[in-house]
Amino acid sequence: MLREQLQEVAAAQGSLVAQQKDANLEVGVGIQVEFESFDSVRLATESLARDRSGIELMNVRKREEKVFATVFVPDGKLVHFEHILTAYAEQETQSGQPKNQPLVDAIQTVRAATFESLWTDAPEALPADMEQPIWWEAWLPAGEHRLRTIDEFRRIAELSGMQTRDQAVHFPERSVVLMYGSQALILSSPLLLNAIAELRRAKDTAEFFDSLPVEDQDGWVDELLTRVTPGASLPICVTLLDTGVNIGHPLLTPHAHTTDLYSISEAWATDDTNGHGTQLAGLVMYGDLARALESNHALEISHGLESVKVLRHTGDNQGEVFGSLTGAAVMLPEEANNDRTRVFAMAITARDGRDRGRPSSWSAAVDRLACDYDNQGEKPRLFVIAAGNSNNDSWGDYPASLSTDSIRDPGQAWNALTVGAYTQLTDITDKDAEDYRAVAEVGALSPYTTTSATWPREWPWKPDVVFEGGNVGKDSEAFCSTFVSLSLLTTHHQPTERLFWTTWATSAATALGANFAAKLWASYPQFWPETVRAMIVHSARWTDAMLTEYLPNGRSQQALTSLLRHCGYGVPSLERALWSAANSLNLIVQDSLQPYEKTSSGIKTRDMHLHDLPWPQDSLLALGNTQVTLRVTLSYFIEPNPGERGNTDKYAYQSHALRFAVRRPLETEAQFRARINLRAQEEEAGLPGSSAGDGGWFLGRLRARGSILSDSWTGSAAELANRGQLAVFPAMGWWRNRPAVGRFDRTARYALVVSIEAPTVEQDLYAVVEHLIAQTQIAAAVAT
Repeated sequence: MLREQLQEVAAAQGSLVAQQKDANLEVGVGIQVEFESFDSVRLATESLARDRSGIELMNVRKREEKVFATVFVPDGKLVHFEHILTAYAEQETQSGQPKNQPLVDAIQTVRAATFESLWTDAPEALPADMEQPIWWEAWLPAGEHRLRTIDEFRRIAELSGMQTRDQAVHFPERSVVLMYGSQALILSSPLLLNAIAELRRAKDTAEFFDSLPVEDQDGWVDELLTRVTPGASLPICVTLLDTGVNIGHPLLTPHAHTTDLYSISEAWATDDTNGHGTQLAGLVMYGDLARALESNHALEISHGLESVKVLRHTGDNQGEVFGSLTGAAVMLPEEANNDRTRVFAMAITARDGRDRGRPSSWSAAVDRLACDYDNQGEKPRLFVIAAGNSNNDSWGDYPASLSTDSIRDPGQAWNALTVGAYTQLTDITDKDAEDYRAVAEVGALSPYTTTSATWPREWPWKPDVVFEGGNVGKDSEAFCSTFVSLSLLTTHHQPTERLFWTTWATSAATALGANFAAKLWASYPQFWPETVRAMIVHSARWTDAMLTEYLPNGRSQQALTSLLRHCGYGVPSLERALWSAANSLNLIVQDSLQPYEKTSSGIKTRDMHLHDLPWPQDSLLALGNTQVTLRVTLSYFIEPNPGERGNTDKYAYQSHALRFAVRRPLETEAQFRARINLRAQEEEAGLPGSSAGDGGWFLGRLRARGSILSDSWTGSAAELANRGQLAVFPAMGWWRNRPAVGRFDRTARYALVVSIEAPTVEQDLYAVVEHLIAQTQIAAAVAT
């Protein structure tokens, strides 16, 4: 049967090779052949290739229980497989088995490759309508003649009616070229199909949508709206403090009403004449619109939109106290509708970074609003604010420029989630940009972002996290420029003229951060603002590019400091924040303690909380030396006390500080308490303390900065089984050191997130913990 199928392939090859020669092709003359395995049988795919003969493995796909391998066979080389089948039928090995048995026995079918043989993307990414034109990624074999292969591919594609891009991305064995057209056009050209190793749907860039005529943009918007569930009047909303928002845009109309628009000046309208606020609104509601438009999935919007116009254009508010204006802006929607839970998003910053981490009147006002100082902490607020943008003339010095451009005021606010920018956008598809290459590599910090690399050591790690902020391009003479394809797609503030626009930098990253926070909060409305901030940071990870750049030689204190000062805690993951995987479980605590109390001998430290960790000890012990990670994040809001006091009091700004520690494997509870008391005394005395005897922590003492602390410990599961307690305890602050202010008896809220990650473990730790909790609840009910 296989011999007969191979003869059919040979006939198809003869016809195809004739077409290839008529088209004057010099490379890739031959046919692609697909081998299909039997169900649940391993196909020795690598044995199908013969490099010396030019027989190359193009791709391998798995579908249900079958394996499909596509192989390019040059003209005249099908005889190789004929010999394999002949040897199987007529020869035996020394053990008496048919020759080539492992390979041949696994093959159920051999046939000429089809479109399905090349499609390696998700099935849902393929348009249902075969006539719908889209951008495709054509993955081409590199071979010995890479550039000639690309040239011939482009010629075939254009003869087939497809458009191609001039740029190509090169990998050791593949080149990737973009082409535009329909599936029907691809199917109509056997030559085109045969030239491709893999076919995937291209990620549509902002440049594609931005360059569309207005009437075509209308069609994309209408299609997206059919998949969108409106978010107006929902209990969770993002409140933009910016240049206003034009909700007449069809993508924004479903998510806000005119009653949701405010202005800090009665002389101003609430509309957006600048454009900045409407651009951010699109990202706040949809994320990067390019991703939403290219998807075929339903899009449920979980939050609403509010806007407070605090700026019309550059130059407004001169002579005003920005902290006071921010407070006034916050009060407007709260006084009008106090039933909503709000994420306050602010991407407006000062123009320079001269504060270098020192609290300003503006950043202190943000801290004051976040902790709700005026109302004794009755209703704390979540602020997501921008780190601020770098100077354009520094892009050519990237990445060195990241260490000199400092975060802008009020990005140093302790209680805010300060957002910097990184990027995944490196493909420049703009016209006439052949000489440009992206400045930042995939996963690296964006050239637009600022950092806290120049700050003194005592100030918090900022930014807290980073989101996508776009990239810039640089030519051979080191001239840098912005590009649409390296930007994020969003809503235009004049929708009658055009619907799409692009945005970038830390403003865009901040809008994405607010979108993230609102989605998370909508899923867990019982969370405090401190908890939402904790979950965002807890879900963040550093990219490979960040670790390579800032930890090239391992984890010295200097290298870790550089990593935190530039990247914060990394890139958050919404999926990681929303759900615990089967082998990753989270403990979330919302609690409060009283850090200090007044005694006859003065103000003393009062409360320490011990949390028993409900991990399945027996299950962990059974895992033995399996490596697991314990991750802890502690988030709380301080009351600010700004003012320059030199170095006379390092605790002058923060009302209090909280720390966490985990019990060591061989410690008793009494020994654990004694160690925590010693640590508190060391910090009070200004001593560095010691973490000796408790290795495995990624940051260790370095985590004690600001009002959010996050760290991870990695070790064996058996070792973790004996770390059954975690302590939250106070350190110094002005509540204790300024007794005359009378705040020493205040309580302090905190959010604690603790997780175990055991990625290589098949046992469902979550199910074990769930069972333990259920047993505890039953026992409690019986006792009641």
